[in-house]
Amino acid sequence: MIRTFLVFFVLISNVIFAQNKLNIIPYPQKVQLSQGEFVIPKTFVLSGDLPKEETEYFKKQIGSHLEFQYAQKGGGIHLTNSIIPPASKAETEQKKEYYSIEISPKQIHIKSYTKQGYFLALQTLIQIIEQYKDGKKIPAMTIEDQPKFAWRGMHLDVCRHFFTVEEVKQYIDYLAMYKLNTFHWHLTDDQGWRIEIKKYPKLTQIGSKRKESMIGAYVDNTFDGKPYGPYFYTQEQIKEVVKYAQDRHITVVPEIEMPGHALAALSAYPELACTKGPFEPATKWGVFDDVFCPKDETFTFLENVLDEVIKLFPSQYIHIGGDECPKTRWKECAHCQELIKKNNLKDEHGLQSYFIHRIEKYVNSKGRKIIGWDEILEGGLAPNAAVMSWTGVNGGIEAAKSKHFAVMTPGAYCYFDHYQGDPQSEPNAFGGFTPLDKVYSYNPIPSELNAEQAKYIMGVQANLWTEYILDFKQVQYMIFPRLMALSEVGWGTSDPKNYKEFENRVISQFKVLDNMKVNYAKSIYNITGKVIPSNNGIAYELSTSQNSNGIRYTLDGTDPSISSKTYQNAVHIPNSLTIKSAYFEDGQLKSAVSTQQFTISKTTGKSITLEQQPSENYSFGGAFTLVDGIIGNVKQLGKTWLGFQGKDVVATIDFGQKTGFSEVYFNTLENKGSWIHLAKSAKIFVSDDNRNFKMIKEIGTAEIQNAKGKIRLNVGTQNAKYLKVSIENAGIIPAGNPGADSKAWLFVDEIGVN
Repeated sequence: MIRTFLVFFVLISNVIFAQNKLNIIPYPQKVQLSQGEFVIPKTFVLSGDLPKEETEYFKKQIGSHLEFQYAQKGGGIHLTNSIIPPASKAETEQKKEYYSIEISPKQIHIKSYTKQGYFLALQTLIQIIEQYKDGKKIPAMTIEDQPKFAWRGMHLDVCRHFFTVEEVKQYIDYLAMYKLNTFHWHLTDDQGWRIEIKKYPKLTQIGSKRKESMIGAYVDNTFDGKPYGPYFYTQEQIKEVVKYAQDRHITVVPEIEMPGHALAALSAYPELACTKGPFEPATKWGVFDDVFCPKDETFTFLENVLDEVIKLFPSQYIHIGGDECPKTRWKECAHCQELIKKNNLKDEHGLQSYFIHRIEKYVNSKGRKIIGWDEILEGGLAPNAAVMSWTGVNGGIEAAKSKHFAVMTPGAYCYFDHYQGDPQSEPNAFGGFTPLDKVYSYNPIPSELNAEQAKYIMGVQANLWTEYILDFKQVQYMIFPRLMALSEVGWGTSDPKNYKEFENRVISQFKVLDNMKVNYAKSIYNITGKVIPSNNGIAYELSTSQNSNGIRYTLDGTDPSISSKTYQNAVHIPNSLTIKSAYFEDGQLKSAVSTQQFTISKTTGKSITLEQQPSENYSFGGAFTLVDGIIGNVKQLGKTWLGFQGKDVVATIDFGQKTGFSEVYFNTLENKGSWIHLAKSAKIFVSDDNRNFKMIKEIGTAEIQNAKGKIRLNVGTQNAKYLKVSIENAGIIPAGNPGADSKAWLFVDEIGVN
């Protein structure tokens, strides 16, 4: 009878525990509650045989909560550890990040196969103590845990804007807190060369500074007029950072960009280019035509650079970039054309492959491997190269199917320079819209891969490019809390169906970030708006991570107050208006005021289909975005635009019944530095049966350019059930433009009729 009662008690306790999960990120693979509690002592007694460096880290992290002493003979020990001797090298590799934690009423015992596993266990224990420190009692439990993916990474660009050694160390600490194990350090680019190379001192004498920097939105084309730099890391500082990361079981992967993104290097050594220059480190963001010329002296230079890099970084992989390399200069270069003929290469893309193959052969000769952005697939992948798939998932899929390793880092989910909240209430960002829930929803294993191919997906990484990130406070803002979502995705315990539960754990973690004085984004507290079809029109759904009963809103353009309308259901939008909303708690404003302006036309809320889908980076809301009543902000490529790379936009709108109109309007963008070009042409069609269409208007490039992309067309008196708008992409970017020979982007927003 007593045993039955105890079993029942444990079952009830497990139910309660399941409803109030541990505030741990990433969540462990297995947590099993047992009977009793471990009372947190004032003085925490440590076993004398604990791994020293990792234990000192643990003491430092929670030293403000506890006092520590090592066990004396006969003393009760609160934390013990055993490292299990591995049966083989294979087992060591397979289980190097495995750990278990047994919390009993008497003590806490950690088991692992390696010090790395022990360190990860300590990170979990730190979060558990943080959760229960006030009540002083931790539920007895057993945790068994190890990550799903071997590569769990964060990238940091220090070229567009530079960060000090101490700030880089803080960044590494954030990775360690959430069990990420790879730091991708982007050290060279057009805007700055940030690593000391002793053989080539001009790289930092000249390449580590620029005369000024772009500021504000890219389309503003404004500059601060202030010299930037010289900023770089000495080799001693590099060693210091690498050691700091190693102590936290984090691998530092350096990136030395080639053959593109090379202006800073060419400024110092112009003889490595296809033309004579002169060059200077870029003051604008974007992609530039001047790249490394694939001649012998260039390869000698890069091999010498890599020799010094390899000595500084013990990582298995060296990142060689390989992305966004315009072929303009190569096409015009006699040496490059001769090289193509001599090696029977198909074209300049084959020359890119030749370049990467040659670099890989050299890196392999030093006992290392290369990894590069997915453009290294151009012309054929080097034999041992790994791919970092950023333009989407296709690069990773292609690599895995050809038995090459890949790290998944698609921009749509893993670019933390994108907006994470409503662009109108967020600091200026690169573009895109990647909120916390979208990061959390990502699955690094593409559905197109079978089980055997999936083994080649090493893991997942998020990237932080810093064009619009001026200081380290902004770095913190852009990575938190999205780094937490990435952490759980990489660990393999994310569950998008239970996102709200994850969000609650994130909010609990904010207390830790507050104590650390981290400037994290509070976007999840703000009001999120979503346009939905409603009664042959639209309605606006409002939501927040908090109780939606606290949302107040207005429809007259004034800021909401506690006495404004309480949000209950989606708000019908009958005509053009501005809705403002905010979250209140205990009578106090707790969120930013969210503002959304609606412009209603006869297409608003109607059924719409697209013949080709937008890029995943710029697809928020899908086709309905083009009829949701929201005119896009030209400075914020976030939620309100659809972006198509190399594709035309062919949209068909069903009015539901014959409808009269005389004007059609839509907007496209031009931002050539980001490869965004105005449409080449546009055609308007009408139909009554969705099969037989009649063209009623056509405009060409000149008219679109004269209108600067803001198209309003008088189409005469029309009366039709269907409207088709065909907007032609500019196609391949011509020479003399950033991204020449690449597919142009076409950005389109609201399609309306009056």
